[in-house]
Amino acid sequence: SIASTKASLDYGWNQEKDAEVIYKEYLAGETPKEITEEFKIIQSQNERCTQNTLSFILSPTVKDGQEMSKAQLKEITSRFLKEMELKNRQAIAFVHRDKAHTHVHVYVNRIGFDGKAYNDSFIGKRSQIAADNVAKELGLTRVRDVQQEKLKEVNWQRLAIRHINNKVMETRPKSLDEYINKMKACNVQVIPSINKSNRLQGFRFEYKGANLKGSEVHRQMTGGKIIGEIDYAET
Repeated sequence: SIASTKASLDYGWNQEKDAEVIYKEYLAGETPKEITEEFKIIQSQNERCTQNTLSFILSPTVKDGQEMSKAQLKEITSRFLKEMELKNRQAIAFVHRDKAHTHVHVYVNRIGFDGKAYNDSFIGKRSQIAADNVAKELGLTRVRDVQQEKLKEVNWQRLAIRHINNKVMETRPKSLDEYINKMKACNVQVIPSINKSNRLQGFRFEYKGANLKGSEVHRQMTGGKIIGEIDYAET
């Protein structure tokens, strides 16, 4: 959910990125300024909601994207919005083909014609699920398939990081700093991941050219599991 509607539309409609409108619903405007004004007419019904535009990026794999026509990209967008229960709202989408990775920028009015704001709770996760459902329906390459292939390519690094982690934990580190330093001594760089609330969310591990989330190394190497083992060592 964003507040900068016009700035986002300006980016989406950027001709330097070979932008092309592929989807348009309940809108008549022909410029970012005109579209923004049309959004604002509906948004004026709900002054409490300030982040009143929804922004998504739909990104097929490089291979799938290169082979897709404008009509196919429109179909993906339409199905995605249906999955998200956002069909009956003002919306516009642009395809960018300026790079090898074709992608679609989608902007939807968060405020419906009834003046109610769309519930954006867990919208990141919900949009991932919606996109995956569309990929399954259309026989496209799914993100999880790509991720599994990438993990296979770094399988020996995953096994090595897991082995080193187990050896370090056997020494019962008394603090997170001690754990990180001991991993570093074994050539594994531990990088804490901090979320927007400035809280520790987990760790990434760099080793021999691989950079992996803890959960990608092993399900026992999430942030909570590692912190739990260190806390246990301190008791």
